[in-house]
Amino acid sequence: MTPHSRLDVLHPASSIAAMLQSGPRRMASAKGVRIRDDTGHELLDGTAGLWCVNIGHGREEIAQVMADAVRNLDYFHTFGGYSNAAQETLGARLVAMAPGDLNHVFFGSSGSDANDTILKIIWHYNNLLGRRDKKKIVSRWGAYHGTSISTASLTGLKSFHDQFDLPIERILHTECPHAYRFATEGEDELAFSTRLIDAFKQLIHDQGAETIAAFIGEPVLGAGGVVPPPKGYWAGIQQVCQENDILLVADEVVCGFGRTGADFGSQTYDIRPDFMATAKGLTSGVFPMSAAFMTTRIWDVLHDGSKALGGFSHGYTYSGHPVGAAVANAVLDIYQGEHLADNARRVGAHLMQRLSDELGDHPHVGEIRGVGLVCAVQLVEDKSSRRLFEPGRKLPAAIAEAAYGCGLIVRPLPSIGALAFSPPLTLTLSDADEMVTRFVSAFTRIMSTV
Repeated sequence: MTPHSRLDVLHPASSIAAMLQSGPRRMASAKGVRIRDDTGHELLDGTAGLWCVNIGHGREEIAQVMADAVRNLDYFHTFGGYSNAAQETLGARLVAMAPGDLNHVFFGSSGSDANDTILKIIWHYNNLLGRRDKKKIVSRWGAYHGTSISTASLTGLKSFHDQFDLPIERILHTECPHAYRFATEGEDELAFSTRLIDAFKQLIHDQGAETIAAFIGEPVLGAGGVVPPPKGYWAGIQQVCQENDILLVADEVVCGFGRTGADFGSQTYDIRPDFMATAKGLTSGVFPMSAAFMTTRIWDVLHDGSKALGGFSHGYTYSGHPVGAAVANAVLDIYQGEHLADNARRVGAHLMQRLSDELGDHPHVGEIRGVGLVCAVQLVEDKSSRRLFEPGRKLPAAIAEAAYGCGLIVRPLPSIGALAFSPPLTLTLSDADEMVTRFVSAFTRIMSTV
């Protein structure tokens, strides 16, 4: 990288000053689980881009489907009753895959807009039922739900709030379900879950159940640390929601399409949501597309309301894009045909075991956690007290930078002091071994100076 005197593009989650000093890191080509930068440096993609390239990079069959779709119907909108065959096929396939009674779907372009759509439908739903005060949404500290005004408010990471005067009204946060970090001494997972569920009940009591519309959660916390739920957590949350007529939203943008070793994280943890947000793996990152699911219970209220109100006053230019839908159908063919959820379970278990074998006893590794093919290595300054390093030391970023030099991309998670792995679901056992070897080399180099 070389210094730059100017920068035309404002990069997401990047420092303008740092970019002007060092220049961007340009990626040039990718195939399978490997990617090259413009210097020719080859790397294992340990993050599937940004949690999304589930079927691996550079699939020729996807390129062909995309080219054919552009030649056939490059674009037409879906407003005012218009449609296209690819969208209809995709919708039918998705609701057949979805857990529970999620029988209807709305298409957008990103995970943020899927969650935005769900929020608007929840508010519209309660308006149609005459419950105009039932509008508050409960999220969790440590959660990530997007970067729009409403979804950044739902996000439970302070860095996404402080720069933009967020969160907005109607958004509440309850406790983070990370037992390693927040369980008290002697408190097992079930007791920890009970305490968090009681805190949720208290929040409902304080706010009034008649004001709370929904609870939103990732089946596994993603950007907040790759945190699988503690035992009993989701069962308890669901029971409280049912008792208080609170809708349950599963944000499956990261977990969906095989990441947890099942089609959806909701199936891994027996979650029965009223809404479900998906994106990322839906098209394996090839085309910007999202799908927001809702149950028949919600759909029926919207249907009845439409008789008086007419059109549903929401949508995006690219909703149900014919090229995006064609790509998503082809991605589903590969995902199902190659049994990638099964591979995620098998190779993910191997990856975590190898990481545990190599680093589990290290004095500055507190926990190696995950499910399916997503996991994290938790750094700690003191293992016995579980005390984290000071964020200012930027150790996750330093390890990730060293890993890049070793030919591996991993994601630093500075909010929790961890490093995340979420490689393509096509990862092989030998790829996983190579990934661990490169990571351990980088980790050892940085941590030897601590």
